[in-house]
Amino acid sequence: MATSTIAPLKRPEIKTALPGPRGQEIIAADHKFVNPAYPRPTYKLVAERGAGVWVEDVDGNVFLDANAGIAVCSTGHCHPEVVKVIQEQAAQLIHMCGTDFYYRHMPDLARKLDEIVPVPSPTRTHFANSGTEAVETALKLALHATGREKFISFFGSFHGRTLGSLALTSSKVAQRRGFRRQVLDVTHVPYPNTFRDPFTGQPTDAATVSRQCLDWITERLFKTTTPPEEVAAIVVECVQGEGGYVPAPKEFLQGLRSICDEHGILLVVDEVQSGMGRTGKMFASEHYDLKPDIVTIAKGIGSGLPIGACVARADIMNWKSGAHASTFGGNPVCIAAALKTIELLEGGLIANAAEVGAYLKAGLEKLKDKHECIGDVRGLGLMLGVEFVADRATNQPAPELRDRIETACYERGLLVLGAGANTIRWSPPLILTREHVDVALELFNDAITASYQ
Repeated sequence: MATSTIAPLKRPEIKTALPGPRGQEIIAADHKFVNPAYPRPTYKLVAERGAGVWVEDVDGNVFLDANAGIAVCSTGHCHPEVVKVIQEQAAQLIHMCGTDFYYRHMPDLARKLDEIVPVPSPTRTHFANSGTEAVETALKLALHATGREKFISFFGSFHGRTLGSLALTSSKVAQRRGFRRQVLDVTHVPYPNTFRDPFTGQPTDAATVSRQCLDWITERLFKTTTPPEEVAAIVVECVQGEGGYVPAPKEFLQGLRSICDEHGILLVVDEVQSGMGRTGKMFASEHYDLKPDIVTIAKGIGSGLPIGACVARADIMNWKSGAHASTFGGNPVCIAAALKTIELLEGGLIANAAEVGAYLKAGLEKLKDKHECIGDVRGLGLMLGVEFVADRATNQPAPELRDRIETACYERGLLVLGAGANTIRWSPPLILTREHVDVALELFNDAITASYQ
């Protein structure tokens, strides 16, 4: 059985101009035949194979990957144990539509999720194909379970691009432009960012910004436009992803839980990007002792295969046959990858994310001391954000500088991506080592020095 291999490396190897000649041909064909709406970054990577933390392009250039396919390849690219179970399952049963028939894989993974999710047990799981589908399930479920029609989401949030999820999403106007009215009744409220207080734009403390954002809901929203008895759910990310890798304070998330309990509102926590070991715990909610009613999962659960899940309290997910289903959701090959992924996470990769993430964060803090253009370093585990500013006296956002640094990293063989207006996210495979971090920090430092004039 074929496997993806890249010769053992300690550093990236850039052999051609970027992109190389074969890469340019593929990019030209992509521009001609493929949907132009895809949000490609400032640089143009044409990937051919991946192994561990390394990605090789079609021209033989090898890069150190610090974004893991947007926080998806949690166990690294083509982890041999994941590849093995995929190949074995594909040779046995690829598809039989688990929403019409039965097979062991769906209850096997649902049972495991009941064991590990922060939602109080007993739970039930709906299987989807992506994060946005998992969120769509959560929205439908909240409508069905409560009989209410309103939702509360947060500025800077990202929950997907399908129309229901898009109604929650507010990280970039480009995601909404051209689609006119939103499908659901969603009110957006400020999210507590300690580096940029949403009310003043200045750095603040966790207690103050948490109180401000909670008061906005209870003292303004509930008393003017959005009666709490009409709200089906509050949907939140413990760490905003596309909004800039911004962790919420614990006071805020516990305050949301209290608001929901008081008014019979469901708390939906989107763990699509922050879940599956990314933050140094299986789910980001665990850092906050937070117990959601519903949690959405995708990205890192399948080590690269398309699978999403919406896990809810069993008393909430009690809808009847036909209320919601998916032809491909719960695909047995994807579930095999997910079960192996969870095994590897529990077998040491979550602990590695915490340990190596702390090492990476400390290194990024040292770069902040060195470079005036780094305004903030934040995050949990291997979900870290570096926010770039014109200078620390004003903290004025520097999105163009961020884009230049992103490209300069690529040119040096380091793959990073932006998040928010002016932040670079670090979401590498959870197999990252300290030796990889040392190389990545060296390249990142060089890219900043070359870009900040």
